[in-house]
Amino acid sequence: MLATLPLLAACGTDADEPAGDDARAGDRGPVVLRNCGRTVTVERPPRRVVSVNQGSTEVLLSLGLADRMVGTATWTDPVRANLRSANAAVPRLADDVPSFERVLQQEPELVTASFGFALNGDDRDRRERYAKLGVATYVAPSECTDRRGGGSGDGPRARPLRIAVIHDEIRQLARIFGVPERGERLVTQLRERLARVAAAPRPPRPLTVAFWFANAKAPYMAGCCGSSGIIARAVGVRNAFADTHDEWPQVSWEAVAERDPDVLVLGDLTRRQQSAEDFAAKVRFLESDRVTRRLTAVRHRRYVALNGADLNPSIRTVDGAEKLAAGLRRLGLGG
Repeated sequence: MLATLPLLAACGTDADEPAGDDARAGDRGPVVLRNCGRTVTVERPPRRVVSVNQGSTEVLLSLGLADRMVGTATWTDPVRANLRSANAAVPRLADDVPSFERVLQQEPELVTASFGFALNGDDRDRRERYAKLGVATYVAPSECTDRRGGGSGDGPRARPLRIAVIHDEIRQLARIFGVPERGERLVTQLRERLARVAAAPRPPRPLTVAFWFANAKAPYMAGCCGSSGIIARAVGVRNAFADTHDEWPQVSWEAVAERDPDVLVLGDLTRRQQSAEDFAAKVRFLESDRVTRRLTAVRHRRYVALNGADLNPSIRTVDGAEKLAAGLRRLGLGG
């Protein structure tokens, strides 16, 4: 097991890429990381890792680490298509948050997560329990970066999330596993793809977009400062709720009607935790509710579907930007 201090919070190249020389980088000495106010020390590259969020899972698979993964959990969508083959060999422990005992059955040296809630489950701080057993924990830096009052989760940020924070997660995990060159290649690929989106012609007129994740009664709409903000800035549109600093504030449909967005981005989730999870359910609600059916985006059926994973801070953030840009073009609203 690893000699480690607990880590408070953080979250491909080809998944089939062989280990190569960069796999030996971690043998040069321990990796020490400062993350969300805590320090973690990893003495050697982990051989057994459980990732308890889809975003973290897809980073590890993209770094070619499937052979070190002994479990995954907390999925909102099918795995990214290019990672399907590698992921098929990794046990899925749970579709939602796994129990502490279920994770420990895999005898992990490291547990990674995109969000603190998935790492902790019903415990106040499960990281401490892992640490007492010599198991390192890592949560994506996007979970706590620039959070007001040092908080985490969906709380307000002092400033909008930047794509560089996602790059930091990739580089840190690549260092932990002794494959830094793979991390740099993945960061380069993501940076180049997002730059292509940003360099494309902008919509011919200013557009306002609202990002609806889930829940029909009190919808979770993207605020200014999460992954959706990165997507909106890259595509060149305005987030209808850019004046709110929470990641996913719950708002009323009357508040949405007041802002009357030109386009609605609809989360197409495969999980079943709240109402109106998938794209079709969202459209049915929008076109039947007495308030929402009057929205400009609904009257003109201006919808763009994104996976739930595309709307969370991860490598899929770039997918989300590409899909939104393509969706606007299909609607005749792109540059």
